[in-house]
Amino acid sequence: MSAETAMTSDADRLDQLSVNTIRFLSVDAIQKANSGHPGLPLGAAPMAYVLWTRFLRHNPANPQWFNRDRFVLSAGHGSMLLYSLLHLTGYDVPLEQIKLFRQWGSRTPGHPERGLPPGVETTTGPLGQGFANGVGMAIAEAYLAARYNRPGFEIISHYTYGLVSDGDLMEGVAAEAASLAGHLKLGKLIYLYDDNRITLACSTHLTFTEDRARRFAAYGWHTVSVEDGNDLKAIAQAIHAAREEAGRPSLILVRTHIGYGSPNKQDTFAAHGSPLGEEEVKLTKQNLGWPTEPPFLVPKEVEQHFRRAVEQGRELEDAWSGRLAAYEREYPKEAAELRQLMKGELPQGWDAGIPLFAADAKGLATRVVSGRVLQAIAPQLPGLIGGSADLNPSTQTEIKDGGDFQSPGSAACDRQGAAGGCWGYAGRNLHFGVREHAMGAIMNGLAAHGGIIPFGGTFLVFSDYMRPAIRLAALMGLHVIYVFTHDSIAVGEDGATHQPVEQLASLRAIPGLTVIRPCDANETAIAWRVAVETRDRPVALILTRQNVPTLDRGRFAPAGGLRRGAYVLADAPGARPELILMASGSEVALIVAAWQKLAEQGVAVRVVSMPSWELFEAQPAEYRESVLPRSVAARLAVEAGVTLGWHKYVGDRGDVIGVNRFGASAPGPVVMREYGFSVENVYQRALALARANA
Repeated sequence: MSAETAMTSDADRLDQLSVNTIRFLSVDAIQKANSGHPGLPLGAAPMAYVLWTRFLRHNPANPQWFNRDRFVLSAGHGSMLLYSLLHLTGYDVPLEQIKLFRQWGSRTPGHPERGLPPGVETTTGPLGQGFANGVGMAIAEAYLAARYNRPGFEIISHYTYGLVSDGDLMEGVAAEAASLAGHLKLGKLIYLYDDNRITLACSTHLTFTEDRARRFAAYGWHTVSVEDGNDLKAIAQAIHAAREEAGRPSLILVRTHIGYGSPNKQDTFAAHGSPLGEEEVKLTKQNLGWPTEPPFLVPKEVEQHFRRAVEQGRELEDAWSGRLAAYEREYPKEAAELRQLMKGELPQGWDAGIPLFAADAKGLATRVVSGRVLQAIAPQLPGLIGGSADLNPSTQTEIKDGGDFQSPGSAACDRQGAAGGCWGYAGRNLHFGVREHAMGAIMNGLAAHGGIIPFGGTFLVFSDYMRPAIRLAALMGLHVIYVFTHDSIAVGEDGATHQPVEQLASLRAIPGLTVIRPCDANETAIAWRVAVETRDRPVALILTRQNVPTLDRGRFAPAGGLRRGAYVLADAPGARPELILMASGSEVALIVAAWQKLAEQGVAVRVVSMPSWELFEAQPAEYRESVLPRSVAARLAVEAGVTLGWHKYVGDRGDVIGVNRFGASAPGPVVMREYGFSVENVYQRALALARANA
């Protein structure tokens, strides 16, 4: 045997030993937990190994290095594959945490959660979400690179990789996101598809028989197939080819075998979501030439091989830091702006241009005000990018003179180029198309990438299409801004299908999501300030289609009270209130008018604007008591949505005017009146309450 052949043989042996280490760290952790999904790690370990050791540019000592490649395990049920890779390559994931997989208080939960442990880029498990998150990350990279890179200074330049499953590709959100990614020609997006043809309950022969390669080719993706998921050389060649394909995202279809090596469970759904069992673990280890004891074995040479990632990562980041320092000398203004984005900081005076709105009985729709505020702040916030699900004219979510985000040189860009509408990847207006679910999940990827504050708009009723992504944004604590307009039955003629009733309560039910429904122009301006400043959670702005009066803030309390969630807008002069009227959004104008009428009858009434339950609940108990004193039992809440939840604030002796049935098709004012949202009805219900509690 020649020296070269011996070296090749040694390298092959180490490769196989490393792949099996990934496999059996995963299997042992799942077996110890008696819970988990062993099938994917056993089958997909070879492709993950090739990616992580030969292509992925990352720094285990600094998981937040900004120019790292991103890796998304969209098939989040295979979490132990990721945890094994993180442990082996030197992230702060000690073996003790591997042994605590799925246990109380561990940093290795059943499905990957962003930042827990370090190195997990995004929370996955609900299938298809990670796929779309990766599209958002690739968009973020493309935008930041187009805005800040200069000749000789590729400061932002990285790939987004992912591992996706049959289930991911079945989900509609992945189809939406794949279509948009292909249109945008995101060439630095590369997904490895674990094509094992088995789902949790059955074979894909029963559910999923289209030609996936041709489907993705039709989306505009580059596709390549690897027939043997254990062929490390073929996998490496496919990734090389994908990286060379600069003008299209890539899907690498890797034919794998779920539960690979398990004598009795390979290629069956029994390997998907349940531990193999102690006897089957032993047989699988024997079948693949792995010692049956001890569990959690990491051979020393394998550990040394994987841990090279630590030194390589340090060198990569140091080299990048040197380039960044040189860039700062050449382009100090751009560098300062980029550093601010990377830190997630807001420029001083970013909100100075937000207008104040004079009292106006006719007023403005809060969606219109939102659009004006967006134009005022966008020039100061280069990381603020977004758009809508094909509804910019209605949701007012286009950044004027911000340019459209499109692939440079694309047909869309060519058609708009003469008018100056297309800015290539430097454009700030994202056209998501009629893809609400993908929009929500892509926004999560934009936020998770860093450097971006994403916003996205649609009608409130269609927030239902986005709900899984909204939930995950809240779970991750991502800085995402939702602009939900057309917020009630006041939408009118479009009828019940387009009139939100239960959506407001549904959004309020999501832990970690701040929902704000401002009552007028000045509250809307404050709401945008709160949304931009709130970095640790998503914020939903709930806005009207119809005009609402702009309150006279010389007569009523300042709109800044919105920051506390609820505040006393007006009070009975010199008297303890005998009745509290509270409302959010457009219904605040109703209770103000009723307050005036009640005052004429000598009823001492307090008016409370309550735009955000979440902000209110975050206030000290003393403040909440000062706004809604327990001594005042007569309370009436008014909101054009389901009454669910309001009884917490009105109590047993209070009342709620709401909408506990679907809407109707008629002019908005007519629908509102017929559903009880009139000054006269509020006045009569309030008067009855005051008398009953006298």
